[in-house]
Amino acid sequence: MLEISYSRILRMSIPLMASSFIQSIVMITDSAFLSRYGTIDFDAAGNAGMIYVTLFVILMGMSDGSQILMARRIGENRSRRLPQLFGSALLLNFIGALILFAVAQTLLPSLISSIVHNKAIAVGEIEFVRYRSIGLFFSVGILAINAYFLSIGKTFLVLVGSAVIAFGNILLDYLLIFGIGDFPELGLRGAALASTLAEGLGLIFLATAFLNNSDQKKHLIIRHLRVRKETILQLIKLSSPIMLQGLVALSTWTTFFIWIEQLGTHELTISQVIRTIYFLTFVPIWGFAGTTKTYISQYVGKRDFISIKIIQRKIQLLTLFCLLIITHGLILYPETLVKMINPDQLINKETADILRFIFGSILIFGISSVYFQSISGSGNTRFSFLIELSSVLVYLVAAYLFIKVYEVSLFWVWSVEYIYFISLGVLSYGYLRFFNWQNKEV
Repeated sequence: MLEISYSRILRMSIPLMASSFIQSIVMITDSAFLSRYGTIDFDAAGNAGMIYVTLFVILMGMSDGSQILMARRIGENRSRRLPQLFGSALLLNFIGALILFAVAQTLLPSLISSIVHNKAIAVGEIEFVRYRSIGLFFSVGILAINAYFLSIGKTFLVLVGSAVIAFGNILLDYLLIFGIGDFPELGLRGAALASTLAEGLGLIFLATAFLNNSDQKKHLIIRHLRVRKETILQLIKLSSPIMLQGLVALSTWTTFFIWIEQLGTHELTISQVIRTIYFLTFVPIWGFAGTTKTYISQYVGKRDFISIKIIQRKIQLLTLFCLLIITHGLILYPETLVKMINPDQLINKETADILRFIFGSILIFGISSVYFQSISGSGNTRFSFLIELSSVLVYLVAAYLFIKVYEVSLFWVWSVEYIYFISLGVLSYGYLRFFNWQNKEV
């Protein structure tokens, strides 16, 4: 069982935060390279990247479900069930990757062509998605292995795996986007290929580390690896709401950016810069999200509900502290951050003003996220999906009114972030406060 102390929570969370930070640096590097290669490439990669992340998050839902189940079995002292959970999750991940890859290759190109106004951007998005979606097959193993390490609280290898992917991506970006040395100049296609190949490198590292890991050998994961029908059904029941939740959340944000693209290239470029920096500010939130799910699942399995409130409070305080460290630049020097992503002076001040404005919404998300992840960690994933769905519906209505009906300035369009994060927090807290979530069996 994991100890409840600030130091133990941080020891588990810091590698996850570092992993998220590294991935954010990769996104920033991708954006910085492409903004200097061409505006169309920069804008196309931004929106296409959101589409790919949406596909990836659907796949990650199965990983989250297996993480929750493995952590619960550890809390119940039933770790002998881990091999069949791991094997079943691996199979389901592969089936999911096949389906999503087929969608990316056949259905998405027509959809992108029909909704993106700028045809040059549409062509770029289609090319990016087709090459980037190959990486889904590498993600099958990466997500399954990471879920196991997260369930036992061993997050350092998750960090190292992310570092391998990140630095491989940065190097390959530089070589393939601009065509350095004997490498061809591939531009946008090079960015997609770089990320895909980097995930292949990450899988090689993680698979090697997993096979030689002492915990894996103790739990007999490989030796007793198996797939069971009842475990598959259990994983589908628990994970499908998380998968839908990811699909709803990311597709909503993708829709938001599509609407902004319809406002004009200037507005889209500003919003893509904001999106890139935004992901960096979410580093602590994502880091503590995985920690929250594991802690809550283990302590629900132990039936220690008094400790769960202590866990939530400590994680919220640590999240806010880390957010203030990472996001202070949004208030103090946002212009410098914008220049790092895109050197175009025409967008600098307007982008910086919006970053200052949305600073408070990120702090609200830090508090709301702990309540929301607690619901998922308890196994009540159907209710976490309903909360996500309700929040994004409010978000979409507000965004539609601001952009399509009232045609407010881009500055006020971004106020929808406050609306979403407050809705998510109020609904999550209300569920934990007034509903019987403690007795969920998974």
